[in-house]
Amino acid sequence: MTQYGFYIDSSRCTGCKTCELACKDYNDLGPDIAFRKVMDFEGGMWTSDANGCWTTDTFGYALSDGCNHCDNPACVEICPTGSLIKDEKTGFVGVDTATCIGCGSCTTACPYGAPKLDDAASVCVKCDGCKERVLAGGRPICVDACPVRALDFGVIDELRAAYGDLSDLAPLADSAMTGPNLVIKPPAAADSPSIDTGFLANPLEVA
Repeated sequence: MTQYGFYIDSSRCTGCKTCELACKDYNDLGPDIAFRKVMDFEGGMWTSDANGCWTTDTFGYALSDGCNHCDNPACVEICPTGSLIKDEKTGFVGVDTATCIGCGSCTTACPYGAPKLDDAASVCVKCDGCKERVLAGGRPICVDACPVRALDFGVIDELRAAYGDLSDLAPLADSAMTGPNLVIKPPAAADSPSIDTGFLANPLEVA
């Protein structure tokens, strides 16, 4: 099996959400469903010293995230009907909507929130890695749409050889949980000493 994955250069990401909108347009998604989401992570504080001088360790960065087509996808493991399937040719995780019963188990099991429940159709829907585009020699629409080239795509081993093997960056879940096929270049802000004070600043937008 050829395992494909994504590279995210968070040091370049401006949080413009073009990747998110291109994905929604290509997959004809309604306003309540987004396969790719851009998270705004912020933290830190201002501190005054005895002389009334103020210093800050505040920080903020944007991080684009979608389905990471994990080695051990929690959605596949928990699906009671076997409707979530890891493709043997590409490593993409897709859903067979013909057998899906819309129970929502996958939506709660995935630590990245990738599967979504389409309430109108009562089925799970999710990113399939733009499988048809990839098999035709193209790339996922989100990658091609990024105006600052913060996203890349390819065989995961090749991405790791080119960019490293970091796949953990707040506020993402611990990569040890599912083995995501993801490589991240962190922004300089991720070196902030106050990183543990960080919080997701747009939770309703990415829910």
